[in-house]
Amino acid sequence: MAVPATSAQPNGFQRVAEALVFGNRIVLLVVFALITATMAYFASQLRVDAGFKKQIPLNHEYMKTFLDYEKDFGGANRILIAVMDKSGNMFNQPFFQTMEKITQDAKTIEHVDEARVSSIFTPNVRFVEVVEDGFAGGNVIPATFTPNVDGFAATPEQFATIRANIEKASIVGRLVAKDFSGAMVWVDLVPEDPAHGVNIDYNAIAGQLETIRKKYENEHTTVAIIGFAKMVGDISDGAKSVIKFFFITIAFTWLLLFAYSSSVKLASLTVFCALVAVVWMLGALRLLGFGIDPMNMLTPFLIFAIAVSHGEQMINRFRGEIFFGGLEEGTVEELRGRTGVDAHTAARLAFRMLLVPGAVALIAGCIGFATILVIPVRIIFELAITATVGVALTILTDLILLPVLLSYCRLRNLERKREYRLRQLTQFDKLWAVLARLSRPLPAAIVILLGVAIWAVAAHYGKQVLIGDAQKGVAELRPDARYNRDAELISDKFALGVDMLNVIAEGAPNACTTSYPVMETLDRFAWNMRNVEGVAQVITLPMAAKIVNAGWNEGNIRWRVLPRDNDALRQDTQGFETDSGLLNQDCSAMPVMMFLTDHRATTIDRVVGAVKQFRDGNHVFAGGNVNLRDQLAKQAADAQVQGKTFVSDQVNLRLATGNVGVMAAINDEVRAVDHTMLYLLYAAVFLMCLLSFRNPLAALCIVLPLVLVTELGHSLMVELDMGKKVNTLTVLALGVGIGVDYAIYIFARMRESMRQGRSLTESYFIALKTTGIAIFYTALTLAVGVGTWVFSDLKFQADMGVMLTFMFVVNMIAAIVFLPALCRWLLRPREKA
Repeated sequence: MAVPATSAQPNGFQRVAEALVFGNRIVLLVVFALITATMAYFASQLRVDAGFKKQIPLNHEYMKTFLDYEKDFGGANRILIAVMDKSGNMFNQPFFQTMEKITQDAKTIEHVDEARVSSIFTPNVRFVEVVEDGFAGGNVIPATFTPNVDGFAATPEQFATIRANIEKASIVGRLVAKDFSGAMVWVDLVPEDPAHGVNIDYNAIAGQLETIRKKYENEHTTVAIIGFAKMVGDISDGAKSVIKFFFITIAFTWLLLFAYSSSVKLASLTVFCALVAVVWMLGALRLLGFGIDPMNMLTPFLIFAIAVSHGEQMINRFRGEIFFGGLEEGTVEELRGRTGVDAHTAARLAFRMLLVPGAVALIAGCIGFATILVIPVRIIFELAITATVGVALTILTDLILLPVLLSYCRLRNLERKREYRLRQLTQFDKLWAVLARLSRPLPAAIVILLGVAIWAVAAHYGKQVLIGDAQKGVAELRPDARYNRDAELISDKFALGVDMLNVIAEGAPNACTTSYPVMETLDRFAWNMRNVEGVAQVITLPMAAKIVNAGWNEGNIRWRVLPRDNDALRQDTQGFETDSGLLNQDCSAMPVMMFLTDHRATTIDRVVGAVKQFRDGNHVFAGGNVNLRDQLAKQAADAQVQGKTFVSDQVNLRLATGNVGVMAAINDEVRAVDHTMLYLLYAAVFLMCLLSFRNPLAALCIVLPLVLVTELGHSLMVELDMGKKVNTLTVLALGVGIGVDYAIYIFARMRESMRQGRSLTESYFIALKTTGIAIFYTALTLAVGVGTWVFSDLKFQADMGVMLTFMFVVNMIAAIVFLPALCRWLLRPREKA
């Protein structure tokens, strides 16, 4: 069948691809069906896979410290279980019965390090008091106090003794509420070690914690639980609603596609091919050995959105061919006078004309998504690979499978659908005519100046966006989520929460007994940090040693100082075991434990900045990746061989362990790659446009609107009080990758008309008339699909729904408004009259 005169002749690549695809349609459909069935099988085997170490940059300076001391002092993987008496007074037998049972149940949680379980009922929580003969001590809960033994009845005297023991043990604010309304159980999980088979199932642990809560929480007692494992469990529970929203998105997408195409078949085929891309992506995920992390649950949505976006362009071009035999240009009378082609020819022509721009847009998206690999975090690696593979597979489903299926599509009521399309093409003519004027020299200059002004304001305002969390609580969950309410309760009732930063002080072996300067430095450091805004409490070995020293001197407060004599130092510190968390086995490493009021980016930056300022001002930093402890231990061993005594006053304050240390490391990595990632993304889009359109100025016309929208996205983050984190940074990148499609399709259609001798303004009008409505519906479809996320149980998903809706719509507006203006001033000198 003859090719209509309005359709461009194919080049060599297009001819080969067209012959290969449409010459083997049946074979291709069979292959696609087999692959889809296989991928669906593998996708069904996917499991939720959350890992603590997947979310941390293991090569960062702080994480080197974290790994070096994970076994000595535990990591950031701590769970806090607060048992609160609703009457406000914990000194009653039912409360202590519950507290003892929860302490025992906590030890049975999977992967718990029993030696690090701490509560008023564990033997590692003791008190020391000064008596006539020196010191006396014991467990906070006396052996004779057995609340769960049948027939035992607690007396007021026993409660008075326990209260006194709690105060002597200095655990008020840590393991016991400041107002004695409740107490807490600290639980540390064993370090993850996949190489030795230690893989932690956080969802299972979260389930066990929830079982404990349901077992003991009643009208008299509240059980509050926070920690990474519980957070993952709550996020996973919220992520289950993603499935519901996925089906809602599919339904809305189908309805909008039907409204656009007036065809059940075209709407269904577009959605079907998008779903095939998602199934292939999920199957590939399983074949790559990945699970699906709760924080990456949104990736299938994005792949579906990208596939629908390109599928809509395909059916748009297919309708132009089947109704009018080519470009939908000219008056209504002219279009009515033209004859369409059959479905097979229409599909071939749509394939031919969209193969290059579609492939360029999708490959640019692939390269763009791959740029987020610059963030050295395992979860981001998995996200980047997932998104890249998903977009690459969309090339096959949208640019090959969809046109092949369209070639078999026989539309009913063709004449009625043709009239509907004519109404679509003419109902926005006045709007397209107004917008087309933006490509004239003076309006184009005004538009460009307006764009520069908007960019300058957005860039200035966008600089205020924080690196890290901008709010208290877990940003992924809503403020009224149970986890965030528990975190607020613990922060209010105790002098600490789960937000903990440990600075490890390294020294020579037995530094706490042989070096007064080391201990004095740590004491001064702790004092400095206690006076930093955002630090609620600081605990160190020198602080504990000073209390003991006062005890040896009749408890006189004037003796609460560090003794300079080594024997006295040894006497003050010898009673502290390693399970106290204040020192390691040979006292060559001592953590300075800081409990922060929250983990907002401003708090973390302030505290970490204060640590670095003290280190630099006191010359107590040998290097983040330098293990001074090992170096000094070797020197001590060499001195012992030579029969010499080795003493060193060197100390190295290393950041950082604790969950805040992890957050600080992640924030540093995000800060380091923030601009680099976007520059790589823009470069990838520019390169693909350059290879496709063979004109650097044309590529620049496509990229510049993306830069503007990205800065507007940063401003929106400031307005929504969202911090720039690993998750939000990647969604920004994904939004840019999807947003470039609009500009590529508009420019491809403009270039097609300009090659036929039309002016820029006329070509732009034709591009809007034939592609503009498809782009509008595409943006509307994507925006409505992700807009439903605002109702999600996950605040992260709701925030990303707002962000992506904004980026889809504003990218569409930017492509329509700024692209022709840029083309006028960047391409006009090279236009032929």
